[in-house]
Amino acid sequence: MEVKIGVQYAPRELVLESAQTPAEIEQIVTDALTNNGTLSLTDEKGRRVIVPVNKVAYVEIAEASPRAVGFVSR
Repeated sequence: MEVKIGVQYAPRELVLESAQTPAEIEQIVTDALTNNGTLSLTDEKGRRVIVPVNKVAYVEIAEASPRAVGFVSR
């Protein structure tokens, strides 16, 4: 699962690959926003991303698409 987090006043979004389901990620984001604390997600490699919810601009949850390797004709 690919998760993109837009952070206010940051020129780039945070992108991480998560093994969690979209429903689990949505619940984590909703809980963080409700509690007005921090949004904390862990990627597939065990790295943790922590963002204060008052700086979160948006969260995009999408299926991870396999990346093409080499030359691919479409």
